[in-house]
Amino acid sequence: MILARGLTKRFGSSVALDGLDLEVHEGEVFGFVGPNGAGKTTTIRLLLDLLRPTSGSVTLFGADPRAGGVHVRSRIGYLPGDLSLPPKVTGRAYLADHAALRGLDLSVEHGELAERLVADLDRPMGELSLGNRRKIGVIAAFAHRPELLVLDEPTGGLDPLVQQTFRAMAHEAAAEGRTVFLSSHVLDEVQHLADRVAVLRRGRVVAQDRVDALIARLVRIVTVRFAAAPSPTTFADVAGVVDVASTRADELQFTVAGPAGGLLAALAPHRPLDLHAPEPDLEDVFLHLYGEDAS
Repeated sequence: MILARGLTKRFGSSVALDGLDLEVHEGEVFGFVGPNGAGKTTTIRLLLDLLRPTSGSVTLFGADPRAGGVHVRSRIGYLPGDLSLPPKVTGRAYLADHAALRGLDLSVEHGELAERLVADLDRPMGELSLGNRRKIGVIAAFAHRPELLVLDEPTGGLDPLVQQTFRAMAHEAAAEGRTVFLSSHVLDEVQHLADRVAVLRRGRVVAQDRVDALIARLVRIVTVRFAAAPSPTTFADVAGVVDVASTRADELQFTVAGPAGGLLAALAPHRPLDLHAPEPDLEDVFLHLYGEDAS
């Protein structure tokens, strides 16, 4: 659905994207994460031909978005991160105009989605809160059932219940074989939605894989309590154990890389009383990949 190779964008001496490679497959929810300024929005604008690359290539549906023009964009639903709506126009009128540009009457779809999202379509949009304006942008992106949804920070300003509804809509789209490209710095949202994720750092993709596969690469800390802790050297040759530290007379702390099966087998003869191993998540992956730049 999306293929980028060596995608580069410079603004004068500033490099926003630096040789980005990206693959997004049909029917998946793909998370695109990174802090503000990492190049997420620039990437999206290049995908949609709102910006032109300095070098490199990108295709959507196997077509050049520049050469494909209107035909390519007719198959896309787009929610920009910096959504700007005319303040004196109602949501209903705006959505009708939006659909008319596509040559469609989507009034039924607009009504159904507004009901799901609890969106007010009859007030001027300048009177609405950020979250309620965001709902109208979500409706505009989803209503024509596009093959590809490109969503930039889609849940900004939405309350938790509406965020759950949005997640359900994204899952439904993927279940129907449509593709969702989700750019966000809300890592919990991406972890619960995405099949695969790419982590962007300084304009480059530094990791691209399934969320569970990225998490499996992390080292984790396992704290084990005993009646009397054995010597840390007992576990020096256990597969996957990177380090062992004695934290108390009855406790050892293990640094484990990869599966913990070897450690569990080695612990059993020593009759551990308790074991604590917090499950890593996408935030841990993000911090690991960014290192000192994480802040």
